[in-house]
Amino acid sequence: MPKVIVDPASRSLDHRFAVVHTRRRSRERFAEGCVTLVESEAAAIEGSDPRRQRYGAIVYGPSTSSEGMHIYYLVRWLT
Repeated sequence: MPKVIVDPASRSLDHRFAVVHTRRRSRERFAEGCVTLVESEAAAIEGSDPRRQRYGAIVYGPSTSSEGMHIYYLVRWLT
């Protein structure tokens, strides 16, 4: 995970299960439009489809980038 300050008192930033659409799994952060939040680890794994470049993950966010976009940081891949 890139160097991100984790704020335990935050009500909006949190670790979340997600399905991430990406061509490169080497990336560490993803725009909000590439991330579909899901309810559980099982749902993230079930929603993954490597043929369609969709992978289950745990992400942290959403955070606002310096460009004003909402982004999520990769914590770890589930699939």
